[in-house]
Amino acid sequence: MQKRLLLIGGGHSHVEVIRRFGLNPEPGVAVTLVSPDRHTTYSGMLPGYIAGHYRFEDCHIDLETLCRSAGVTRVAGTVGGIDLQRRIARCADGTEYAFDVVAIDSGSTPVIAGIPGAAQHGIPVKPVPAFLDYWTTLRAAARSASADLRIAIVGAGAGGVELALAMHNRIRADNGHAQFTVISDGPTLLAAHPAGVQRRFSAVLRERCITLRLNAPVQTATAEGLVLGGGEMLRADHVIWVTGAAAPAWPRECGLLTDAAGFIVVNAHLQSPSHDCVFATGDIAAMPSTPRPKSGVYAVRQGPPLTENLRRALRGGTLLEYHPQRRALALISTGDRYAVASYGSFAFGGAWVWRWKDYIDTAFMQRYRAAHIS
Repeated sequence: MQKRLLLIGGGHSHVEVIRRFGLNPEPGVAVTLVSPDRHTTYSGMLPGYIAGHYRFEDCHIDLETLCRSAGVTRVAGTVGGIDLQRRIARCADGTEYAFDVVAIDSGSTPVIAGIPGAAQHGIPVKPVPAFLDYWTTLRAAARSASADLRIAIVGAGAGGVELALAMHNRIRADNGHAQFTVISDGPTLLAAHPAGVQRRFSAVLRERCITLRLNAPVQTATAEGLVLGGGEMLRADHVIWVTGAAAPAWPRECGLLTDAAGFIVVNAHLQSPSHDCVFATGDIAAMPSTPRPKSGVYAVRQGPPLTENLRRALRGGTLLEYHPQRRALALISTGDRYAVASYGSFAFGGAWVWRWKDYIDTAFMQRYRAAHIS
């Protein structure tokens, strides 16, 4: 009897699973991907796309083409729950997909639930397709504005800082008009990175006349802007939410073991301890024994061991352990063709670092062209 492998979400781990199943199909296994969008963004190149250095096709994987080349069925849909007893995933439109083994790599969204008005005012950077539609409108508004648009980016981690610099670069190239403010509720920007990286980016923000507000938690979002700690009103025409990761509600609601934040707990096999037919990777997964930041770097590295363990689970074999690297190299761009490398306590930057990053990113994307798996 044919086994059914269901992949929920087209994240960085799952595109590698699809590629490897295409190169080496598993006998007697039908693979289905459920994802709401045809194209999935490679997060490492998103700032470069926003900044104007890449075309859409340079940094987006066409899931339809990839799946067709790999012999995987792709269906458009958003899973909103799983019947773990019957092993059926349900989409928002009521469509159901049965499985023997399921893997979940559907990402996360910025944390805004605790901020009154945030859902009504501003746009989260994820899901990316909605943000890119918004970005097109924002660019047009900046080009036609007679005075500077006031743009607030909430979140001063690598994602928020890179996005602010990328948007600034593109709007300046468009001859648009905008003034940027980056907001952090903590005492520093890029808190997960060494002091050398923080100093470099503080200097870059000053050079670009981008305002940095530290120790400024957002209390409320309104049509006029953001109410910060102490009641200060920061006027803003546009607000971009690039805060920490939030999990969807459905994994906990369906009975999967989750952590306090609602992310799916997995063991060293990338498998749910509560339900052995479930695997999870990327932002939606939590590994309590070896916690790591929510970063695409780790999701990419999880692809190969996830593929192997899915094969073994389908065969009824013994699973392999996955041990994430202790630290990851981060190459953070400054909007122009310049980047800063962050690794442990080390920091160094230059145009050559951007070229290095471009080489790595381009090589990653090339693996998912249809010609490489057919």
